[in-house]
Amino acid sequence: MSKFLSFEFWNTVARTILRNRILILILIFAATVFLASQWKNMRFSYTEANLLPDDDEINLQYQEFLDKFGEEGNLIVMAVNDPSLFTPEKFKAWNELAQELKSYPEVDFTVSIADLKKLEKFEDPGRFEMVPFIAEPDPDSIQVSAYRKELVDSLPFYEGLVYSKKSNTVQSAIYLKKDIVNTEIRRDFVVEELIPLIEKFEEENDLNVYVSGMPYIRTLNSQNIIDEIGLFIGAALLVTSLIFFFFFRSFRATLISMFTVIIGVMWAFGVLGLLHYEITVLTAIIPPLIIVIGIPNCIFLINKYQQEIKKHGNQAKSLQRVITKVGNATLMTNLTTASGFATFILTESTLLKEFGIVASINIIAIFVLSLLIIPIIYSYMRVPKQKHLKHLNKRWIGGFVDWMERMVRHHRISIFIISILLLIASIIGIYTIRISGSLLEDMPKSAGFFKDIEFFEEEFDGVMPLEILIDTQREKGVMKLSTLKRMEELQQLLAEEEELSDPLSVVNLVKYSKQAYYNGNPKYYQLPTSQEQNFILPYAKDLGSDGTNILNTYVDSTGQYARMTTFMKDIGTEEMERIEEALWPKIKKIFPEERYQVEMTGKALIFQKGTNYLVKNLVISLSLAIFLIALLMAWMFKSWRMIVISLVPNLLPLLVTAGMMGYLGVPIKPSTILVFSIAFGISVDDTIHFLAKYRQELKANNWKIKRSVYAALRETGVSMFYTSIVLFFGFSVFMISSFGGTVALGGLVSATLLFAMLSNLLLLPALLLSLEKEIANKEVLKEPAIDIISEEDEFLEKRRKRKTKSK
Repeated sequence: MSKFLSFEFWNTVARTILRNRILILILIFAATVFLASQWKNMRFSYTEANLLPDDDEINLQYQEFLDKFGEEGNLIVMAVNDPSLFTPEKFKAWNELAQELKSYPEVDFTVSIADLKKLEKFEDPGRFEMVPFIAEPDPDSIQVSAYRKELVDSLPFYEGLVYSKKSNTVQSAIYLKKDIVNTEIRRDFVVEELIPLIEKFEEENDLNVYVSGMPYIRTLNSQNIIDEIGLFIGAALLVTSLIFFFFFRSFRATLISMFTVIIGVMWAFGVLGLLHYEITVLTAIIPPLIIVIGIPNCIFLINKYQQEIKKHGNQAKSLQRVITKVGNATLMTNLTTASGFATFILTESTLLKEFGIVASINIIAIFVLSLLIIPIIYSYMRVPKQKHLKHLNKRWIGGFVDWMERMVRHHRISIFIISILLLIASIIGIYTIRISGSLLEDMPKSAGFFKDIEFFEEEFDGVMPLEILIDTQREKGVMKLSTLKRMEELQQLLAEEEELSDPLSVVNLVKYSKQAYYNGNPKYYQLPTSQEQNFILPYAKDLGSDGTNILNTYVDSTGQYARMTTFMKDIGTEEMERIEEALWPKIKKIFPEERYQVEMTGKALIFQKGTNYLVKNLVISLSLAIFLIALLMAWMFKSWRMIVISLVPNLLPLLVTAGMMGYLGVPIKPSTILVFSIAFGISVDDTIHFLAKYRQELKANNWKIKRSVYAALRETGVSMFYTSIVLFFGFSVFMISSFGGTVALGGLVSATLLFAMLSNLLLLPALLLSLEKEIANKEVLKEPAIDIISEEDEFLEKRRKRKTKSK
């Protein structure tokens, strides 16, 4: 009964679509216009991806840090490594560049040679004053040399801030206003003001300026994402249209399909705007993903239409049968694909949740668009000519199907042996996979800003801030000498780590105050003694009296919380965990937990912890995808044996891909974690098509196994091959990206889908033939809850018999 209801339902859908063509086209046009109007709400992400749940302890600690000190990623650094900088003309130009940047409203303050102040002691009356480091506005070569010598030899406070002793590199630090760091204003400043200004300076002074810092890196990285969206969409349309035309040899069919998926892309952007989601490195791949997934829908529908035309030449009947016969199959395959993406909705990560919501909504949307647009457009066009149907008789496709049949018929043992060997090799490879939580690993290595990152890692030991928040548990506790000594001990501990830079904190300010008290003698760059503290510590506050707020950068307004900043090299999760494991026991010894509370935080650390969170949830997410799809197949086939058999050829490709990642050195990271759920949701579509046809052939062939398997293989092999090739080359488009994670995603999904196609066309039929006694009976293959591939002739025949009996 459910079968007749299913057929009647799709028959009603077909009649509704074809009888209300104008109305449906108007509704699609209206929906497209509405969603296009939501594009104005699209926002590009101006911060790093936060993969952790909002209520995670690491996130809460970071939020506490922001409440005390504001946004930490507001530092941009410019550096020059050229001895000719210390000539009067270039030295003056460098200082003028810093002064000009200071005048911009987006800049809070700068720290450069031009901004340096020296704390000097004066007599009559006795006092300390901050005086400019550069006394003369136009120094000559002798004065410039003197400044250089004094900077390197006498001002250790500015080492790491303004110069590097390694190669006498000089840098300027630009602190942006914290309230604009995560906004479009930051992007406009970097792209439209900072970069042109630096390029002009380089050209006029023949100097190479290195630029880095998280605001700068994030801006150019976001710009790369924006640029690549158009590249991906164009490449996906080009590749899929070429493959589509190669298969169908029809400009008309190709253009109709392209029109359909372009509408789908417009809807995808509209959904992003409607939900007010940011465009991140993940959501940026959804529009081209819709193209890649939407084309197989078009292939099924157009291929079926042309087959029906070839049978009887009746256009109306052909369009009716396209919707009726292919509707269920494409609905089920799109549901399984959407389920693979929808599992991300159940994670606690906002980034993945948004990706899952938008992707699953638009996969269903592209199915609806395909089902509506293609039959309606064809209904207004002439019946395809014979030349448009030639592709249905391609010899090379027949040769491929013959090869598959020979393999399944005569080499089943070989198929099983190869599958087992692949499984063993994959398991070995899986044990060699490493985890990477690097914030910079996926960034384009060929980009100029990435080469600048490498320069700063070499000269200043990194650009990614790692923050340590110290709570003294009492007001003004930071400036107590006992606390400062503990902080100095911690700084020495951090400086011993090769992957971390020398830390910056209020300790540096206090040391500089003592040096100034002793007439700038660098040997006194140290913490004051207990006798000296009362008359030296107050002068540390004078370092921020000129408006640079240096003291407020490292101590909160109550004096209870201190901030210590170090910079990390681009290290992975495992290395960072090793550093943390070594540091924490020593930190707790320096700062007893009953008197102090110490937290380690920062964007880079959050990203690494987020990677660990994703890895832990990978198994849960994938298991959920498998469970949902198994549930769907249980509803369709009502047989647990068929569920097990259908999952085997889809899980093997996932294991093979994981093994490949181990052997090729591709780490588990946020981008590659997506591979498994995406590939599983798509590859199981082939299984559904094959098993649906297999069940149908069993009934038609009186439960004769071999005949049914081979018939299903020949019938579904061509369409599975077509769609798999489109998906393979479609996902390969992502490999043109400059982002390592996107390249890995495209390559791994493509490889997985290729393995899945072969697994479903070889291993699945082989399993059915080898286990025929266990599965090939009416009890195992009960009548499904829904009819995947409707048989109108069978329906009409049964209805005719019922009428005959009633008479």
